[in-house]
Amino acid sequence: MKIYTKTGDQGMTSLVGGTRVSKANLRIDTYGTVDELNAYVGLVRDQPVNEARRGLLKEIQDRLFTIGAILASEPDQTKKQLPDLHEADLKLLEDEMDAISEIVPPLRVFVLPGGHQSVSFCHVARTVCRRAERLVIALNSTEPTDELVVKYLNRLSDYLFMLSRLMTHELGSEEVAWHPRLAAK
Repeated sequence: MKIYTKTGDQGMTSLVGGTRVSKANLRIDTYGTVDELNAYVGLVRDQPVNEARRGLLKEIQDRLFTIGAILASEPDQTKKQLPDLHEADLKLLEDEMDAISEIVPPLRVFVLPGGHQSVSFCHVARTVCRRAERLVIALNSTEPTDELVVKYLNRLSDYLFMLSRLMTHELGSEEVAWHPRLAAK
């Protein structure tokens, strides 16, 4: 089977269920952003500092594929069985964040992304996750979406922030505080 089909050459693609839509459709942009997020999570997973977390990060990537399948489907699609999200997927992220909170010092200021290239990759993943979340919310205002998708992306962006803090800690890097410049009075 060839990877190229030429069916998208006119700027259209198919949703799971068969409906053809523009590649500029909000639904396509939304699951495309989830795909971009998945690629960044893969980059974070591949960082040597995350050796012990590779399994967890792969699990997150699997859930992002699930979200992509949900978003790539027509809202009332019944032709194909889709993978699904569970509350336990949220709980896993919450438990991981709770564990990280026991390791990293309390956060007392806003921090600037960076300090180490691996940490920067994690911050990029976090910001793409927030964009994906905003797109799902926008999509939901016109077409119903699974409420667990928004919850998962919200939790995941929080997890990625906490992971960036843990990576900073483990790498012995500086967590750079943001000091706002205020207008003189």
